[in-house]
Amino acid sequence: METPSAVPTTETNQSLPPAPDPKEVVEKILTGLGLDATVTRHDTENRVCLQISTSEPGRLIGRRGQTLAQLQFLVNRILLRFDPKAPRVQLDCQNYRNRLREDVLNKIKQAAEKVRRWGEPVVIGPYNAADRRLIHEHFRNDPEIETVSETGEEGGMKKMTLRLRTPATGTANPAPSS
Repeated sequence: METPSAVPTTETNQSLPPAPDPKEVVEKILTGLGLDATVTRHDTENRVCLQISTSEPGRLIGRRGQTLAQLQFLVNRILLRFDPKAPRVQLDCQNYRNRLREDVLNKIKQAAEKVRRWGEPVVIGPYNAADRRLIHEHFRNDPEIETVSETGEEGGMKKMTLRLRTPATGTANPAPSS
């Protein structure tokens, strides 16, 4: 007699209920946490953005955004379990992520001005993967500044270097030897 496999078959996966609405998942979690909140959905090309409004944003955001990031991770794992092709969900509370994004952009613009003025590379960070992607994207078409992520991570965080591109080839100047 054959014993049943612990790994679900394709037949079993097809019998799963349809993926829940991301907004409903977040609302159910927030209710379970005892938070009175309103969730608004905004769809983009490849992402679902959920904006959360609450009278207790600090409780939901957590220290340095950790609680919000972990809630976002949890919601995405729930949705991916139902549908591996489900779009990624990004959570924000009281525009916290937008404010952080603006702070990062302001800091890198100041660093870029130093690079342009003095011609010397400037090391910034450390930044998480999402912030590094934002920084690389910001300077992608800049004719003067190039960004390089440094090797060696500190818990998913990496430093970055902003440096001048060489005018003829559009590539970076070699790092000065010290």
